[in-house]
Amino acid sequence: MSPQKKTVALVEDNAPLSQQLVKILGTAPDIEVLATASSGEEALKIIPSFSPDVILLDINLPGKSGIECIRDLKKRCHNTEVIMLTAYEEEDNIFNALREGASGYLLKTSTPTELFEAIRDVFTGGAPFSSHVARKVAQYFRQDREISKENESLSPREREVLTLLSSGYIYKEVADQLNISVETVRTYVKRICAKLHVRSKVEAILKFRQ
Repeated sequence: MSPQKKTVALVEDNAPLSQQLVKILGTAPDIEVLATASSGEEALKIIPSFSPDVILLDINLPGKSGIECIRDLKKRCHNTEVIMLTAYEEEDNIFNALREGASGYLLKTSTPTELFEAIRDVFTGGAPFSSHVARKVAQYFRQDREISKENESLSPREREVLTLLSSGYIYKEVADQLNISVETVRTYVKRICAKLHVRSKVEAILKFRQ
């Protein structure tokens, strides 16, 4: 018995590229394209009836953007995985897509082999990324861990001071709240800035909030 094919829907507004991708996907023996759409609105209208295993979704669509479509598509296609297929590798696009429920992020410069492997990978629970995108994701989380470690280095009292400052309190109000002097508050802020490797109270607040 031949293995069950992974079914795919493609959302791409560039007609020649869409046709090319359908041809490429058709060369894989275990992948079948069920539907194509050229806009987010069309995708939401026709793709749910096919319930594909994977949706390849462009970001820069006319009208409703690809990122705006992800959540609605996943609501209507409960077991469908979404892979962004786009020319854009900006961090905002990457993380907005992931937050909305995308399981992978490929650049349109990906080779056919990379495209096939991504579909197979996400079908079995993986999270495929183009190499450049994977590097950005790794850097983001590495930076996030470093920030967390720095925040953890703060003492309970330093956290109290920074929490109050983050809430908009001025030095005197912080001093009154904690029953300490304004000069002591300033000393705490200097220590906080040193531990967080920043130069000002504002930078410390921003880093603490991340």
